[in-house]
Amino acid sequence: MHTRAIRRRLPDFEVTLASSAADIRAAQRLRYRVFVQELGGGGAMVDHEAGIEADRFDGWFDHLLLRDRALPGNPQDQVVGAYRLLRADQAARAGQFYSEDEYDLSALRTSGRNLLELGRSCVDARYRGGQALLHLWRGLARYVADHDAEVLFGAASFHGTDASALAAPLSLLHHRHLAPPELRARSLRYQPMDLIAPEMLDRRAAMLQVPPLIKAYLRLGGYVGDGAFVDHEFNTTDVCLIMDTPRLGALHRALYAPAGGE
Repeated sequence: MHTRAIRRRLPDFEVTLASSAADIRAAQRLRYRVFVQELGGGGAMVDHEAGIEADRFDGWFDHLLLRDRALPGNPQDQVVGAYRLLRADQAARAGQFYSEDEYDLSALRTSGRNLLELGRSCVDARYRGGQALLHLWRGLARYVADHDAEVLFGAASFHGTDASALAAPLSLLHHRHLAPPELRARSLRYQPMDLIAPEMLDRRAAMLQVPPLIKAYLRLGGYVGDGAFVDHEFNTTDVCLIMDTPRLGALHRALYAPAGGE
């Protein structure tokens, strides 16, 4: 019997580290779709003709890739999520952490802790709101365990560069989620975040303005650094997210626990 119903294809996720230049190029193509086409970002090494978002740090980072193996094409065509990961030893060879263009990381660097920088986190628009980010995070958790990382950090973004339009969510982050002094990175182009007094803040409305990725980090016990960084080149307002892995709670442990069959 003929039916007009279409059965939705189920994804077949796999998380691996990039192992070739072609893998890194696949991540750069995904980043172009998300950061340039969707969010209006730019940069000196953006290649519009090739559809690539790249920078000088790509060669130093490890690139964590999420593939949907149910998609047609070669493995590079199947990349639907990505993370960049930079350990302290890699940052030493690169000359700095990527975030040091925006934040004073002295507190982190002198903490004596094993640092891991996260960046360029993105998921294809078709896969948001589902299991894709969870799979990426489980891959990240394995990497964290393999390298004994103790403190995770990196810039996370609000869309747009008008801090006044973001006054409520920035104030909420400052008043309720500020990192302890021993881990508190500070913006180099200091944009205050305490723009609304705590007693005047509608916390529920403010949280609705916080991007899903930042909300997820906060639910896992993450903090933010002191001050935002307005990045006109990428059309974003950035905060420095910091996660001290030994302090994370039961939710973190449950999320990062290996899934059955993986």
